[in-house]
Amino acid sequence: MNEYLDNARRSIQRAMNQGYNSLSEAVNMARTMASRTATMASRTATQLCCSLMDLKALVLQEALAFTGSVGSIESTSSMGSEPSSRPSMSSSQYAIHSTPSSQSQSTSLSTSCPLRLVSVVCGFPKDIDMYPNYSKGQFGEDAWFRTSTPKADALGVADGVGGWRVYGIDPGQFSRFLMRTCERLTHTHDFEATRPERLLARAYCNLLEQKKPILGSCTACVLTLLRESNTLYAANIGDSGLLVIRDGSIVCRSMEQQHHFNTPFQLAVPPPGHGLNVLTDGPECAALLQFDIQCGDILILATDGVYDNVCEETLVRVLSHAAGVTDPVKLQTYANCVALMARSLSFHPSHDSPFSQNARRHNIDAPGGKPDDITVILASVVA
Repeated sequence: MNEYLDNARRSIQRAMNQGYNSLSEAVNMARTMASRTATMASRTATQLCCSLMDLKALVLQEALAFTGSVGSIESTSSMGSEPSSRPSMSSSQYAIHSTPSSQSQSTSLSTSCPLRLVSVVCGFPKDIDMYPNYSKGQFGEDAWFRTSTPKADALGVADGVGGWRVYGIDPGQFSRFLMRTCERLTHTHDFEATRPERLLARAYCNLLEQKKPILGSCTACVLTLLRESNTLYAANIGDSGLLVIRDGSIVCRSMEQQHHFNTPFQLAVPPPGHGLNVLTDGPECAALLQFDIQCGDILILATDGVYDNVCEETLVRVLSHAAGVTDPVKLQTYANCVALMARSLSFHPSHDSPFSQNARRHNIDAPGGKPDDITVILASVVA
């Protein structure tokens, strides 16, 4: 009997030991699996983060996926936007801004092979319901043109002043007529590529001579590239403008003209009896610019719908990757990227936009983006 009990006790002990060992092995296995899972999760998270960073860089460089590019670039802009103080002026003068090294380099290159512009356009009307169909040469109340002659390239943008709508006047008619006339006059025998201000003045005079008055006002910026000297000339009235980007920095910019906050210089034809109540600036008020360009430079000519919503730092970061691009299709992706970014940020209520920053400097509370028509002409300087 005692022997039987001892054998039973030993059997129970062996079973308990085996169960304990099995349980220990299971616990150790679970710990090992948990450790491996955590390591794999960490590696996966790291790989995912790296992949996302690579994707973000790819979007910034190529801007091929428009939806992804807007999201990525929006976050970059809202996080990294710094106060952008665009230079302003109140009188006509030549404005040449460049680094000493870029001046000396451009002087040596200006005598080399003639350069030309590869240009593309993108934009959006502020109110898409009001302008549901695309019409060449306009985005809402903004207007633009781009053309070439055997000796020069010419580009221009104009921003119709929306306040005229309360008088029953189409603000876009004035800007459209002005830009179409500029384009037509560049192909006349007396066109002077070195004097874009004269082109603007002739177009304005042509507008004034219409039998049926074209009423309203607009800002305007017109540039020309004279190929034989590789020299860029520009005339700007108001707050549209031009930036020249080279080697990741702005080497030349047009001067913004404001009478006071959010009241830019503008060409105007007021209704009869309203002349004394309307700001009217003549073509002679244009701020002039002359600059020697180089192969690889990037030019952005845009209305204030872009500059009021996207800081210059972000524009430089995105467009520097377009340097040297000769394929219009690829260049178009960068123009689309800038226009989509400006459009999205203009309706963002918490975006600390350049317009909002400028308003605060004038003790005005204007948070968020500034909804507006958006026009971008992007040009790559190629040989």
